[in-house]
Amino acid sequence: MTVAARLRAVPDDAVHTVLAVPGMHCAGCMGKVERALAALDGVASARTNLTARTVEVIHAPEVEPPTLVATLAATGFDAQPREIEAEPVSAVRPLLAPLGVAAFACMNVMLMSVSVWSGADGTTRSLFHWVSAMIGVPAIVYAGRPFFASAWKVLRHGRTNMEVPISIGVTIATGLSFYETLTGGAEAWFDGVLMLLMFLLAGRVLDAMMRDRARSGVDALLRQVASGTMVVEADGATRWLDTKSLQPGMLMRVAAGERLAADGEVLRGTTRFDQSLLTGESAPVEAAPGTVVHAGTLNVDAPVDVRVTAIGQDTALSEIARLMEAAGQSRSKFVRIADRASRLYAPAVHTLAALTFAGWMIAGAGVYQSLVIAIAVLIITCPCALGLAVPVAQVVAAGALLKRGILVKDGSALERMAEVNRILLDKTGTLTLGRPVPDEVALGALTEAQGSVVMALASHSRHPLSLGLVQALGARGVRAAVVEDVREEAGQGITARWNGLAVALGRPASSQGMATAFRIEGDAVRVIPFADRLRPDADEALAQLKALNVDPSILSGDSVPAVAAVARATGLTAQAAASPADKQEALQRLQRVGWKVMMAGDGLNDGPALAAANASIAPGSASDVGRQAADMVFTGDSLLAVPRAIRVSRATMRVVRQNFALAIGYNVLAVPLAILGHVTPLIAAVAMSTSSLIVVANSLRLAGETK
Repeated sequence: MTVAARLRAVPDDAVHTVLAVPGMHCAGCMGKVERALAALDGVASARTNLTARTVEVIHAPEVEPPTLVATLAATGFDAQPREIEAEPVSAVRPLLAPLGVAAFACMNVMLMSVSVWSGADGTTRSLFHWVSAMIGVPAIVYAGRPFFASAWKVLRHGRTNMEVPISIGVTIATGLSFYETLTGGAEAWFDGVLMLLMFLLAGRVLDAMMRDRARSGVDALLRQVASGTMVVEADGATRWLDTKSLQPGMLMRVAAGERLAADGEVLRGTTRFDQSLLTGESAPVEAAPGTVVHAGTLNVDAPVDVRVTAIGQDTALSEIARLMEAAGQSRSKFVRIADRASRLYAPAVHTLAALTFAGWMIAGAGVYQSLVIAIAVLIITCPCALGLAVPVAQVVAAGALLKRGILVKDGSALERMAEVNRILLDKTGTLTLGRPVPDEVALGALTEAQGSVVMALASHSRHPLSLGLVQALGARGVRAAVVEDVREEAGQGITARWNGLAVALGRPASSQGMATAFRIEGDAVRVIPFADRLRPDADEALAQLKALNVDPSILSGDSVPAVAAVARATGLTAQAAASPADKQEALQRLQRVGWKVMMAGDGLNDGPALAAANASIAPGSASDVGRQAADMVFTGDSLLAVPRAIRVSRATMRVVRQNFALAIGYNVLAVPLAILGHVTPLIAAVAMSTSSLIVVANSLRLAGETK
């Protein structure tokens, strides 16, 4: 049945199942998983996400998850239904023990081999071979399990993958080495086999480390929803209900300081909601009866009753999660090329080794000698250097950037960031610091006594404006006065008594923008305005971006006046009042006409755009969702981190291309020598390891590229 026919066959009540596939580690794996699931009757589509190591399957109800799991098991991949609440499955942890065993055993066996190479003969050589066998064989069995298990699963079903030639080479080389040990032969290759496994596992671990840092932002996004809420029954009674049990039509009573558990409409009460996660707008938004409010937003001021209109997957928050997950499916232009290459690798290596064996048999070399040469071909063609070319460069570059306060979560982002020629900058929290800063002139106009009272009142509140006052006054060395009878009223502010006088800090009677009013009994009211300041070095960072031929502009969910002020200050073009879907669409429009677009944002509303961009970066002050969705996170206040990340990414890709040239050059020189019988399995392993070390050494040059 064709794909189109299967799509027609799937009913309207199609089921979406997401499976975690921790063993999926390359483009070839992605292709195998998708093809295996798509071949099932009743499956409409299967899309993998390599970063999250998941596959989303759309299928008919009669196709049950156990069937999907069994199908992947037959292809060589363990899978399990993904649970959002479950601890993410680490791709690194299962590989650490095999890597440690391989490295430890390799070092010890190499000590024995040095003595043999130095001329040990007779009984001494035999003893060293036996000691090497006792250390090497158990270590090879244990360290090779990730490859053996995967190879066995696919071979049972008449298929092959990249682990098959590796497993064959390791098994035959180990068997021949043990045969040499039993018969008192001159050579044994336990050290070469262990070295091979060590470098293969090292490449897998480096790649998995980068991917574990790139945890899906979707789970973090959904955690923004409250775990439960107070529900008002028809008879007026209230009870706590967890989020999963909510139903449309129920009435939620949301206290000040609580996040909404579902989308809804305000029924009673007036308050303000912090919607910065959804819109990026730093100022809280008024909400009165009839106002539509969304899950995950924070009730700032006063209790309200909200009628539930959407729950679970129907909320605006879940829609953003779906946009993010869909955007993260296809991130690299090399995926299809790598997929085709991985399909060709295993049969090509098998064919080459088989032809080598047959050719030497025809030449009269005998079974043993022909087999040794064929093993050398299998080992020397192992793509260790190619496998290390990218992850080692990525890890070195990531380590160098980390020292400069930039965390690289996804190593493949370095490839994509190196190509960017356009950057979209969110305003609040990205171009600006994302926190309200009181006006310096207004603070300077306060007397010493007034400043100390303001400090005392603000220190009793967790309101964003109060926190801004505490930070700014603290930087001026202001000490808090002693106040009594402190009270905070939601939506109004803080009142107290100071030296017998009534004092208050709260909402001004009338004011444009963010501001707070300070009152002392018998004195004039003083209004302290707030603003969101540009990040340090913003002008220099924008100049460096233009020098790198990266064209910057502003894409923000904030109001038009707020964005216009920043656009005038920076000289950038801007789009304001953009929803999450608007941001994603604006970014994709640029991509469709050929731009390689980087997104820099910090809020939940930036999540889909961060995921859909060619590359993305977020400040450390970003929301959990922004940090999870972004490829990189910078921890300092300076915006210079953005051009620095681009420069290092471009340097990384230059090194990667050099690494590929070195690895391919090694194969061009080494494979013919192995086919001609000039290379033993040990020399093949040493040559393979040497090529890997050269690649690693070349990558280490990136450590100095973060100036």
